[in-house]
Amino acid sequence: MTKSSSAATLGAPRYLRRGKVKEVYEVSPTELEFRFTNDISVFDKHVPSEIPHKGETLAGTAAHWFKVCERLRVPNHFLSLPGPTSMRVRRVQVVEKPRTMGPHPKNFLVPLELIVRYYLAGSMWDRVKSGKVSPKELGFPAGKTLEYGVPLPDPHFEVTTKLEPVDRLLTTAEALELSTLDAKQLDGIRETILRIDTAMQEEIGPRGLLHVDGKKEFAVDADGTLMVVDTFGTADEDRFWDKAAYERGRQVDFSKEFVRQHYRQTGYYDRLQKAREAHAAEPEIPPLPPLLIDEVSRLYTTVYQRLTGEPFAPSSAPG
Repeated sequence: MTKSSSAATLGAPRYLRRGKVKEVYEVSPTELEFRFTNDISVFDKHVPSEIPHKGETLAGTAAHWFKVCERLRVPNHFLSLPGPTSMRVRRVQVVEKPRTMGPHPKNFLVPLELIVRYYLAGSMWDRVKSGKVSPKELGFPAGKTLEYGVPLPDPHFEVTTKLEPVDRLLTTAEALELSTLDAKQLDGIRETILRIDTAMQEEIGPRGLLHVDGKKEFAVDADGTLMVVDTFGTADEDRFWDKAAYERGRQVDFSKEFVRQHYRQTGYYDRLQKAREAHAAEPEIPPLPPLLIDEVSRLYTTVYQRLTGEPFAPSSAPG
């Protein structure tokens, strides 16, 4: 996806831009290629460390879930995997304010991230602890004492910005205004996410995983149909726990949360949050220790295998 709409290129795909963990190339006016790197980011910060094999696991996992979407007949932008770290997708326009495209814009990225939570974890736990979110807002009885990891009474939906430097929570009214969607379309997105997540849990449950939460992105295609875009269901976008450990009272992460916890434990996350709240210069995020890099690489390959049910066979040496 890109703001460019130039003519098709001859030969190799043309480089367009680099995101947090992938590069985007133009294949034609209607097709893009994502190239997944071994980069990693947390808290909207790019970590100055590479994780061996990470890009390959993300490409393979994302393709697996897009094939599930095909089985569910959920429209999406996936086309093919031309290489171990590459994905071809349908192209849509990226505009910060879709309303500038007319009253009924088409073929554009919806500038929202849709998050659904099934257990109390991550940033939601931080908000509960600080009193910013009450038990009642999550569907619990008012005044109930909550513990980390408890199942939520119902799936909890959140909407954040997509194209801003730091994701910002939005009210429903703000999300509709920013995206040009109507309430019926937003409800349709929620129903679609629940369908996908139900299928996801049915598949990974027998492989000993729980789907804790995750984010998805959507676009409106040239016909005005909503479709799932970008990637989802990987260790980067979603949180998974080991099912057997959870039943014994422990939350064992199989996701990027493992890396987030490192930066929480070292105090970096607190320094970053204080800087953001004060609108001050943000501290640079330090690289991961070498031993942790190896551990994170093993985490990504393990998650790939447990999500897809397929063994991970790297196409090349780590790099």
